[in-house]
Amino acid sequence: MNKICIELENGKKMNVELYEEIAPITVKNFLKLVDEDFFKGIVFHRVIKDFMCQGGGYYIKEGKYIDHKQAESIVGEFESNGYKNDLKHELGVISMARTNDPNSGSSQFFLCVDNCHHLDKEYAGFGKMTDKESIEVLKELNSYPTGMIDYSLRDWPNTDIKNYTIKSIYRI
Repeated sequence: MNKICIELENGKKMNVELYEEIAPITVKNFLKLVDEDFFKGIVFHRVIKDFMCQGGGYYIKEGKYIDHKQAESIVGEFESNGYKNDLKHELGVISMARTNDPNSGSSQFFLCVDNCHHLDKEYAGFGKMTDKESIEVLKELNSYPTGMIDYSLRDWPNTDIKNYTIKSIYRI
């Protein structure tokens, strides 16, 4: 089983095991990005209280948010797209973010902060947090106040940037 650690700039860590048997294409893509250090400096840019925290698309440079280059899109491994994936979207699950196109997932991912069963069969869950300490870090991340930068970036955390910036994601 593949395991990763999401380490934030504030030193806090979230440990996640990835389920290649459930979403092999998604896990392979995510680990490729991890190995390329793709996520270094990326922020959790969308934090919706008691729902989820999303990252993988933006970083901050000189106080401004900047789009990160997107990875190639992959097929969406979830039931409504023709793939068996029975991982329930519940507290601690990591899942691939996407647009309305079911095959648009690439580098953006989200972490469920609560039971989000309305996402089951519609999004490619591909792993889950492994310990209570990781869940506590996720809940703290989810507690930060948010605001809107522009019409396309809502729920942006309004707190010290190191609290929601990824220092590194690495294999453990």
